[in-house]
Amino acid sequence: MANNETMMQYYEWYLPNDGLWWKRCSAKAANLASLGITAVWLPPAYKGTCQEDVGYGVYDMYDLGEFDQKGTVRTKYGTKDEYVEAIAAFHHAGIRVFADIVLNHRMNGDEVENVAVVEDAAEDRNRQISGKQKVPVRSKFTFPGRHGVYSDFIWDHRHFSGTDAIEDDPDHSRVYRFLGKKWKKDTDPEYGNFDYLMGMNVDMGNEEVRHETLKWLEWYIAATGIDGLRLDAVKHISFSFYRELLHKVREDTGADLPAVGEYWSGDVGKLLHYLDEDNREMALFDVALHYNFFHASEQGGSYDMRQIFDRTLVAEDPAHAVTFVDNHDTQIGQSLQSFIKDWFKPLAYALILLRNAGTPCVFYSDYYGNPVQDRPLVPNLGKLIKARSSYAYGEQEDYFDDPHILGWVRRGDDEHPGSGMAVVMSNGEGGTKRMFMGTGFAGCEFRDIIGKCPEEITVGEDGFADFRTEGGSVAVWLLKSSAENLIINE
Repeated sequence: MANNETMMQYYEWYLPNDGLWWKRCSAKAANLASLGITAVWLPPAYKGTCQEDVGYGVYDMYDLGEFDQKGTVRTKYGTKDEYVEAIAAFHHAGIRVFADIVLNHRMNGDEVENVAVVEDAAEDRNRQISGKQKVPVRSKFTFPGRHGVYSDFIWDHRHFSGTDAIEDDPDHSRVYRFLGKKWKKDTDPEYGNFDYLMGMNVDMGNEEVRHETLKWLEWYIAATGIDGLRLDAVKHISFSFYRELLHKVREDTGADLPAVGEYWSGDVGKLLHYLDEDNREMALFDVALHYNFFHASEQGGSYDMRQIFDRTLVAEDPAHAVTFVDNHDTQIGQSLQSFIKDWFKPLAYALILLRNAGTPCVFYSDYYGNPVQDRPLVPNLGKLIKARSSYAYGEQEDYFDDPHILGWVRRGDDEHPGSGMAVVMSNGEGGTKRMFMGTGFAGCEFRDIIGKCPEEITVGEDGFADFRTEGGSVAVWLLKSSAENLIINE
């Protein structure tokens, strides 16, 4: 990922189905750039099972809101032309665009096939629990509304390895493996084997599938101008697949094509193992850190803040860690619900935005709020993003010597005038942390941009100062002149 990159996940689960999202993206691009956002991750842009689909019920990846399929031309977010225009607007503002890529499954096929299957235990996919049977499965994808434009590839049962969806059976609790197919062994070991996730499970070992996927991805890059990829559900796909695909597409296109994968596990050992298997062709979201934030927010003052980075990807491999606080899957009511409590979110964002390790990703509804679920925006998040962009530079020194009050300093550098900061936070009572800013800051006045500590602090001749925070809060101390220049246009 780029140096000092700040990404924003520019969507959330509960956006309105009005087809105006890509236009809203275009309208906000310049504002995000002025804030300090350097990259955005946009939602899946291709046709799903219906117009309301958020993008993960994939039907036709060549239809970006261009063809009349599944009862709609546009997607939830708009049309293909509007999507391409939004990407161009972000580029004009100097922001890179990461597209959400969902390759694991397909849903809502066009025709039913009678497919020979066996049933495997849902809790142990390595254990077969039925004999051969033939069942009706909606496994043929002919894309009649597209009429072969861009690709004449027809998907049928040969291109999938299993499903939980049998025609006229609403029960999706069973896992059916297509006869002659095997689950890929180099996937996450949960449930014995986690190759199967949902829908029609794409068989990444099929040569026709691999060829078509490469062809599609190269078409997508050329057709849209995207800069990078957010890769969905990588733990459910053969670990060698993306290593080979990313290497090949970069070779063919000559593009740098940065990628970040979603491997949903709080076990940092699994994340590191995947990076090893993938030859570090991508970065990963730091799910382990997210769960540390979640537990800290739940436990309050009983959590030992000195452990906040323990067993996290950003601590073990910061160059391949994309840090985040929440996302669309962790929202209340979603499959991976683990929403960080409101009081802790400013602390969590300070921990990912104002330090020198990892690439932070800000969640859309944390910045703008979520009126559907009556969730507030995170106060002062814009200031934290802007402070990262303008002043979070230079040598970092940590003061993680107290179970409740953490602090660190960034001593600035010559390339960023006014840079340097001191950050103090507490999950208990308020207090101070004596920290060394450096003798170059001697006599300089600092101000808390969060505003809960109204006094100014002057650095002593020895380069030390006692920086303060309120209880259950964070204080971000900038040079007085820098704090006065921190203007947010929201």
